[in-house]
Amino acid sequence: MPKGYWVSAYRTISDPEKLAAYNKLAGPAVEAGGGRILARDGRVVAHDAGIAQRTILIEFDSFEQAVATHESAAYQEALVALSDGVERDFRIVEGID
Repeated sequence: MPKGYWVSAYRTISDPEKLAAYNKLAGPAVEAGGGRILARDGRVVAHDAGIAQRTILIEFDSFEQAVATHESAAYQEALVALSDGVERDFRIVEGID
């Protein structure tokens, strides 16, 4: 079964306090959903239209698990805390294997 991935590239962070509140809630929600953080806040080299800002990569055992975690009540609570504190490109991607 192919794995699922959350890919989140932040364009701007306008409210660090909202981001901090989101992080407190999102981490446990992702862990509860079986997510494993593969990359976070490391070095970024951006090409083409990319922006070298905060980038997060999270792996799940399946695409369905990744979608279900995003839709979970716990993660939705984290999104409410984040609100308009950032502008980001968030995708859920199915892996090859």
